Amino acid sequence: AQLALGVWAAARVHWALGGRNAVVASDFPYALVPALAAVLAFCLVLTALDGGILALAERVPLRRAWRGLFLRSLAPIGVHGLAGLMMAVLWRSPYGPVAALLVLLPMGVSWWVFAQYHQERAAHQATIRALVQAVDIKDGYTRGHSERVGQASMMIARELGMDDSRVEVLRFAGILHDVGKLGVPTRLLRKDGPLTPEERRVIELHPEYGHEMVRGIGFLGEARAAVLHHHERLDGSGYPYGLLGSQIPESARVVAVADAFDAMTSTRSYRRARPVSVALEELSRCAGTQFDPLMVRALVRALGRCGWHPAVTADEVQSSIVFPPSPTVSTGMRG
Repeated sequence: AQLALGVWAAARVHWALGGRNAVVASDFPYALVPALAAVLAFCLVLTALDGGILALAERVPLRRAWRGLFLRSLAPIGVHGLAGLMMAVLWRSPYGPVAALLVLLPMGVSWWVFAQYHQERAAHQATIRALVQAVDIKDGYTRGHSERVGQASMMIARELGMDDSRVEVLRFAGILHDVGKLGVPTRLLRKDGPLTPEERRVIELHPEYGHEMVRGIGFLGEARAAVLHHHERLDGSGYPYGLLGSQIPESARVVAVADAFDAMTSTRSYRRARPVSVALEELSRCAGTQFDPLMVRALVRALGRCGWHPAVTADEVQSSIVFPPSPTVSTGMRG
């Protein structure tokens, strides 16, 4: 429906500006004017509809719903519009349809490149799924934790106004943040009760294990830094390197808040889940010492609009809890 409305609007604009007559008469460069106007109309319609969907269905604030949509669509639609104009002009040439078919060659190459991109993207997703499933099998009590941390990280990133490509990278960061647990003995992950100092030191190696596992995966970008540093604290008392404040990568500060929030609202082998409101209050209390206050506030705002539906990872029935209109959250967890 979006494409149909976009094409209809572009055709009306092109016709109104005499585009058809300009093509028939090969009136250049004027023929470019209605073609460009048609491209702009098409992009505007898609932008209005996409932004409207984000604002109404996903409750994205109006000030950000349309941000960047128009500019991102302008280049690819402009290229296709130029190709369409070339085909129309060649169709009217003495060589007719045969010449117009020449335009299909670069379009075919473009389609092939696009298809390769999507195949590569599917391979990336499969790689991530395999790693997450391995962690879930090893530590049954945190089953689903990775996906929820990815979702919360994505909510924070969107609230901060990051572009779509960065939002996706941060979702990957949240999903893979605990992949290093594959190198931790299962008995420690499933132990009932508190850990000894020696056992805690072993578990605290999991960010470094995880970074070693993913550092060669190029498409993850800054997600790799989040895997390594998501247990650092703003006051420098975190691990593995005791980084302070802005020394901690932004991606890691996002994942740290998302990880703590989901860990507190999920049942673990060593404690039961806390209510969402309690978790949020704990995050607020620790903002500025353990967590970045900017990330905490972003999560609070996002939850205020969309709510949170945590999945219980033990034997409890799943519950849907909507975020109450109060502030925020902290931790004390194993990963």
